[in-house]
Amino acid sequence: MRERNADGTRPVVLLVEDDPGDQELTRRALEEGGFQADLRIASDGEEAMDYLLRRHDFAAPATSPLPDLVLLDLNMPRLDGKQVLGQIRANQDLRRVPVVVLTTSAQSEDVRRSYELGCNSVITKPVSLDGFIDCVRNLGVYWFNLVALPPR
Repeated sequence: MRERNADGTRPVVLLVEDDPGDQELTRRALEEGGFQADLRIASDGEEAMDYLLRRHDFAAPATSPLPDLVLLDLNMPRLDGKQVLGQIRANQDLRRVPVVVLTTSAQSEDVRRSYELGCNSVITKPVSLDGFIDCVRNLGVYWFNLVALPPR
């Protein structure tokens, strides 16, 4: 798998997930899938927007680089995933960042609304660990080996 961006840096993935278990599963899945991403974690939608807009603890661009990919859960406290997605797509500086909704929800309304708000993909989280690892591995291959991403 490609481990570096064109500028020599590791791809930055911002995981927006409030469940610590799912955060750890995603980290492990990236490791076990052989994917060398610089994983950043936001525990809710407010923290994600602080990171993306470089507010508060995330003000320094050197320590809070713009992600190459956002993995976004829908069901979170404070700001939910749909609100975060709407804010990302409404922001001129963020709208080109790819966003993959990675959620336990398979409700057709959540899928429809996520695409209306401008997500790049919606993936329902597999329930098994092996399925989740395969899912994240395939995400990495697709987004960092096959797709041409916009420069940061």
